[in-house]
Formats: sequence, structure tokens, C-alpha cells
Amino acid sequence: MGAAGDNLVNLKGIEKHFGAVSALCGVDLHIGSGECIGLVGHNGAGKSTLMNILAGTAAPDRGDLRVGGQLQPLYSPWRAMRLGIRCVFQELSLCPNLTVAENTRVIHPALTGAGWRRKAARLIGDKLDEIFPGHGINPAALVQDMAISQRQMVEVARAFTVTREEVKLVILDEPTSSLDSHAAAQLLSFMRRAAAGGLSFIMVSHLLGEILESSDRIIVMRDGRIVAQDRAADFGRERLVQAMGGKDRTRQAARAGAAVRGHAPLRVRAGTGQKAGLELLAHAGEIIGLAGLAGHGQTDLLRAIFSAASRVRSSITVTAPVALIAGDRQADGIFPLWSIADNITIGSLNRLSKGGLISRLQEEALSKLWRDKMKIRTPDMRDNILSLSGGNQQKALFARALASDARIILMDDPMRGVDIATKLEVYDTIRQEAEAGRTFLWYTTESDELAYCDHVYIFRAGAIIADLKRDELTEAAVIQSSFKEAS
Repeated sequence: MGAAGDNLVNLKGIEKHFGAVSALCGVDLHIGSGECIGLVGHNGAGKSTLMNILAGTAAPDRGDLRVGGQLQPLYSPWRAMRLGIRCVFQELSLCPNLTVAENTRVIHPALTGAGWRRKAARLIGDKLDEIFPGHGINPAALVQDMAISQRQMVEVARAFTVTREEVKLVILDEPTSSLDSHAAAQLLSFMRRAAAGGLSFIMVSHLLGEILESSDRIIVMRDGRIVAQDRAADFGRERLVQAMGGKDRTRQAARAGAAVRGHAPLRVRAGTGQKAGLELLAHAGEIIGLAGLAGHGQTDLLRAIFSAASRVRSSITVTAPVALIAGDRQADGIFPLWSIADNITIGSLNRLSKGGLISRLQEEALSKLWRDKMKIRTPDMRDNILSLSGGNQQKALFARALASDARIILMDDPMRGVDIATKLEVYDTIRQEAEAGRTFLWYTTESDELAYCDHVYIFRAGAIIADLKRDELTEAAVIQSSFKEAS
């Protein structure tokens, strides 16, 4: 990474309040040219609020914002764009009914004339090629037909496209949360090259390895304040976790030992439909990992298993009720017009009903029980689900599944935007629930999470090409299998 130059952005005394909640309490932040800053902290620490202010999508209640030494009293997303500041938000902002090229035109009004679609397609295609070689994305494709990993690639690449205004600072909020390890490595490599050329970055991530590897300077936030900052070289993983207010246990095994396969009732038997592929087996009490490059059939199989629970399919056997925790919470998880409580209890209505009527007292008690278990930060469970941060919304989806009667829990890369402390709590909950007999099928793009699984099935081109036991599980084995062709 290039050394930081003159200050590009200065924030001083930034405060932001949402009713009685203080999201930011006098934050000072400076960003140098050619500097990559890693921003970490638990959900609700104030990271996203601070980035929204820098991107112009939120206004501070107090404080000064200067860009290039100039005070910005009338700051907005349009003004931020003119000043060279771009933001890739955690909740993807692409228009699903438009193509990739058309979504590129949305932020580039300079693309005009009869051939603007061709120009936009070339602009985004060239940037995708530069950041994610071999991406396989067609600029003419509709966004709604693309996998979430592809949508995230497009969102990232679009932020670096240039027509008129030079890009000087890019804010990346959980930019690899839906990418597999290969695509994530491509992005981090591009960031290092771009920073060496003078481009500045702020990367918000709960993946501490990425933060330590890619940042020049790391800033830790807690409860709306900056509580620590230092050169990345002077931060170790343990010190970073301690600054966030936790203890690092991510390297510890989640389970002391798994039951011998086949000694518990079979819960799921499923094939991918590919003749050359292996068959997935999941017994009661097992945690089964699904891995491999993103978009190679993992989510498709989880959806097929979920559908098979409600009707007979010859290729899939499901012997117990199923719940699905979606990774793409906006499209497949939350009910955006409902309260937090309603989003949690929707999977448990049979237990909450008497004579066809829902008991509000029982519903309130159940939602508060799982609010406390999942440590969902909210002053009122009757608030709309969208009032929660992205990580807290994901906690609500976990609460919905675990509060239900489901004995099989399908998890579609569910840790997107979830802080490390919450992850550790969820890992413990998964272990406890598995020991009580629940079965988990867990698609994850985070290699550390595979260590919590009893068996890991590797997917390639829509087929299961390897079944790794825990004692066979290494990062090298997963990567090697991910690029192996089905035999």
C-alpha cells in the first residue's frame, strides 16, 4: 500500500442521534490520499452511520465535514460523487429490473446518445475484468437473474467506473460478504494496486483477517465512539478483538467430537441432479458444511431441500420440519413492512395460536426471549425490522429459525454483516442445538466456519465432487477440491 499523503477527508466532532439512541458521539476521522483504512466494531457500533454521513446519505446533527480542506455545509450523495467519493453499501443498491449496463448508467449521466448502452456495457465490463478476472458476468444480464455473489461483484466494480469525476475515495461496507475466497482475494489484490496508485479506501468488515491484511491503519469503534486506532502492522488479531470488547475463540473447534456417521436417524438425503456427483447425507445432530466457489449449486440445493420438505420429490428425502436462514435477507429473509417481533415469530404461529387467534402475550414473550438470546439491539420489538442494522436483521432471521419447531436448519451463507462476537455466540448456539439433535446444513464462504462442521461437501459446476470429514478438512483440501472437475 502506498503511504498516506495529505488529508483527503476530515471529520471533526460528528454526532448523530436517532431519537434517544446516540449513534455517533463526537467522532473525529481523517483519511489520507492513498491510504486504506480498516474500520471494525460490533453491530450497532456506529460504523454504517459514519459511512452514510461520509457518503452524503445521512446528515450529522453536529460536527464538520471537510473534503480537500474545504468545509462542506451542503453535503449530499450528488456532492460526494462530484468530490470523488463513492460507497458500496452492505445492502446492495442495484435496481433488480435493470441490466448490469443500465445500472451503470444510473450513476453516470454522462453516458448519453444512441450508443449509451454499448458504452455502459464496455465501462462496467472492463472494470469487472480488471477486478474480477474470469467473472463470467454479461453486462446485458438482468440483475434479478444473477446470483448474489455476482450482484456484489457488479456493485463493487461500478463504484470504480469513471466518466467525468475522478474517483478519490471508495467506501466498501462488507465488500466480500457474498464472495467466495477466490473472488475476495481478487478484490483485495486490486485494492492494494489501486492504493499504491493513490486511491483511498475505507473498508468495513467483520472478517478480521482481511482487515489486518489489507489496511494501512485500523480504527475500532464501539458505542458510537472511536476507541482505538493504530497502524495495521501494530495490531494483532488478539489485540484487535480485545479492542472491540471480546475474546478471540474463532480458531477453537466448535464441537469436541461428532457422533459416528449413520448411528443417528437420517434427516436429509439429496442429490444435485448431476449424474457424476456425490449424494448429500445429513443425520440427526450433524452439522454439514457446503463449500466451493460461489454460485456452483450450494444455494440451489438448499432451496431444493426446503421445497422438498413440503412435497415429495424422488431425488430428495427430508424426514423432519425445515427452516431456512437466508443470506440475501432483503430478497429472501425479512418482511420489510413488519415489526421485529412479527419477523421473528412468523415461524412459530402454530404454537402461539389458540382457537385460530394469535396470543399477543405469547408472541411478545417469544420475541423478547430470542431478542435476549441473540442480543438484538433495539429499544422496542414493535419497531419496523428495517430500523435494525444489517447485522441485527440477520440475528432476527436466526431467531426466527431457532425459535421454530424445525429440526433441520438450512443456512445459506448467513453470517453476512455479523460481527465476530455475535458469530461466536451463534456458533455456540449451533453446537448446542446440534447436540440436542437438530441438523444443520450450512453453506458458507468463510473458510474458518468449515471447522465447525462434521462433514463438508465441496461443490463444482452444480455437482458435489468431494465429501471431506473433519480430520481431512484443510484449507488446501477445500481449494483443491473446488477447482476439481466432476469425474
